[in-house]
This record gives sequence, structure tokens and C-alpha cells, in this order.
Amino acid sequence: MKQSGHPPYYLDATTRCACGQIFTIPATIQSMDVEICSHCHPFYTGAKRMVDSAGRVERFKARLAKSAALKKGATKKKAA
Repeated sequence: MKQSGHPPYYLDATTRCACGQIFTIPATIQSMDVEICSHCHPFYTGAKRMVDSAGRVERFKARLAKSAALKKGATKKKAA
């Protein structure tokens, strides 16, 4: 069996979050950057905030409003 088949395993790999939190974890990469960690994730913090990347929430809300307007217009036509 080949000895060089696995990447090196670092027990003290540095992880940096976008919120500024820095912590160490075991990993195959010596340092990594993440967008969300357990320090700033809404599930762990209890804060109700939208985690939006690339405007997905705004696009969803726009489609929802458009759909509601179409349904409202359709019910008015049926009533008339």
C-alpha cells in the first residue's frame, strides 16, 4: 500500500471566521477562512437575522410579492 496516499493531518489548523473569531481545529488544511462559525451563526446565537449571499432573500421576497399580486388579481376577476 502506498504511504503517500493521504494528505498531512494538522491537529492545530487555524480557522478564521468573517466575524473575526479565530479558533483551531484538526484538519487537512493548515489554515482556512469561513463565512459563518458557531460564534456568529443565527442557530447558535438565537438572533433572528437573514444570512444572505448574492441577494437570494430579496429575489425570493420579490417573487412572493409578485405571486401574491397575481393571485389577488385572479380572485378579483372571478368575483366580477
